[in-house]
Amino acid sequence: MVTLPFRKMHGLGNDFVVLDARRQPIALAEGARRAIADRRKGVGCDQLITIEPSTKADAFMRIHNPDGGEVDACGNGTRCVAHLLMKERGRDHVVIETGAGLLKANATTDGRVAVDMGEAKTDWWDIPLARAMDTLHLDLSLEALRDPVATSMGNPHCTFFVPDAEVIDLRRLGPVLEHHALFPARANIGIVQVIDRKTLRLRVWERGAGLTLACGSGACAALVAAARRGLSERRATLRLDGGEIEIEWRSDGHVVMTGPVTLAFEGTLRPETLI
Repeated sequence: MVTLPFRKMHGLGNDFVVLDARRQPIALAEGARRAIADRRKGVGCDQLITIEPSTKADAFMRIHNPDGGEVDACGNGTRCVAHLLMKERGRDHVVIETGAGLLKANATTDGRVAVDMGEAKTDWWDIPLARAMDTLHLDLSLEALRDPVATSMGNPHCTFFVPDAEVIDLRRLGPVLEHHALFPARANIGIVQVIDRKTLRLRVWERGAGLTLACGSGACAALVAAARRGLSERRATLRLDGGEIEIEWRSDGHVVMTGPVTLAFEGTLRPETLI
C-alpha cells in the first residue's frame, strides 16, 4: 500500500473518515485506527468507517470508534455511506449490512437521506443491562441526572430527561455513566430536554468517542424513550449541537432517521501516518 484514499464526511457535524475496501482489503491495526481518528496528528473523526463487500446487501459498513474499538451501529455514518452508494449506483435506494443488521436507506426529494435503523429494542437483555430491570425507569442516578430510559438501536443507549440540557456538564458526567457497572457493553448517554411534543433538544456522550455534535442512533433512542414516557409524539424533530434531524418511531417498531449528508473533502493517507 503506497497511499490509502479516504473521504471525510459528516452528518450534522458528526464526522467520519470513510475508507473503501471493496476491491482490496484494508487491514489496519488498532493503533493505526486511533492515529487516523486523532484530531491533532491524523485526519480526525468521531468514527472510522470501512466499506466492505457484502453478499447480503449493496455493501457492508464496518465502524470503529476513535479508541480503536469496533461498534455495530452509527446512524449518521449510515446516511453518509448510503449517499455514496446511491450516487455510485445511480439509484435512490440501497441496503447496507452492519453489525446491527441490514439497514434500508433512500434519498428524499429535498436532498436528505432517510435510513430505517431497524426495530428499537427495550428488553433489559437486549440493551444489555447487567441485571433485570425496568428499562423505562432505570435505577440509576448521578447528581442532577436520574431515572433514565434504556434503549437498544443496535448499540446501548441511556437517555435522561432534564429541564435544561445546556446546564448539564456532560463532558464530566458522560464518561462516568458510560462505564457504569449497569452497562456491561458500556453505553451512549443522552440528555434530552422536551421543547414540545414534536421537538426535543438532545446532547450525546458517545461511548468510545466522547461528546459529539450529533448522534443518529442516539436521536433514535431519545425519540423512542420520550414516546414511551408519553412526553412526545412518535415523530419529532431532534435539535442537536450540529443541527436538526427528523426521527419517526413507526407502528411496526422500526425507527426511521432522516437528515443531511456532507462530503467535506477527499485525500490520501501515507503509510508512515498509519504506524
